[in-house]
Amino acid sequence: MSQAPAAMTAPRVSVVVVNYNAGALLSACIGAVLGSTLPVEVVVSDNGSSDASLDGLRRDWGTDPRLTILENAANLGFAKANNRAIPLTRAELLLFLNPDCLVSPGTLAAMADFMESRPDVGMAGCLVLDPDGTEQVACRRSIPDPWIALKRILRLDRLARGQSGRRLDRASEPLPDQPVDVEAISGSFMLVRRSALEAVGPLDEGYFLHCEDLDWFVRFRAAGWTIALVPQVSVIHHKGACSRSAPIAVERHKHRGMERFFRKFQYAGYPRLFSRLVIGGIWLHFLLKATMLKATMLAVRHRSRRSG
Repeated sequence: MSQAPAAMTAPRVSVVVVNYNAGALLSACIGAVLGSTLPVEVVVSDNGSSDASLDGLRRDWGTDPRLTILENAANLGFAKANNRAIPLTRAELLLFLNPDCLVSPGTLAAMADFMESRPDVGMAGCLVLDPDGTEQVACRRSIPDPWIALKRILRLDRLARGQSGRRLDRASEPLPDQPVDVEAISGSFMLVRRSALEAVGPLDEGYFLHCEDLDWFVRFRAAGWTIALVPQVSVIHHKGACSRSAPIAVERHKHRGMERFFRKFQYAGYPRLFSRLVIGGIWLHFLLKATMLKATMLAVRHRSRRSG
């Protein structure tokens, strides 16, 4: 681990960024955070990156005393890498930020002000946008259950737009003009109150990648903490920068996460046969998705050989 000397000013927000081969986006992300209008500290927890992302980070920001780099030497997964960084932070507010997210100078100050005005809120997110300014679907959403998943797979949620009822993604609904309480926010930007984290516990390290954020949302709300979305604040998210090199492996981790989440929070709430069918459906969905990804990869490889 390389750690710069402690900053003179106590941070108002501690930012934790898990990196795995994020390339030049990592340095851009950290530079944007360090350019915030409030005192910050940053801990980059690196999962054994093999690209030049850490080299670029050290070149651009390595002398900044607010930056700490924790090298894990292996890919520990998202939850464990975040948890390892928490003891190195000092602020009451902790932002768990993806390395492909870009904040504006006033982003963290506005979010911190909101948290201080709402002591009931244990975790808050903001509007997460694609680089073209489009709202990302995971920005405001419901906690998934088998019925929501079935409607989504069968595209029935599209037919129900504009109608009441729970849907996984709520990006098609009008954007609120003020902060609202939600079931779930984007895992790419999670601002967490330390006292809430200490009461609820850290991320579940049984998840490697995906669904650990949903697990946290359920546990925060079960412990009586509110989760809020602040739509007046936004960040740009270059989605998937750390997972493009191995899409099938990412899907495998995602579906393992789905199974773990279902077993942990919902399995016992349904008849046993139905719950077993749900788990079978999760893995059938993975096989279909993996087959499609494999076919796409082969087609791209074939076209590149022909053009070469």
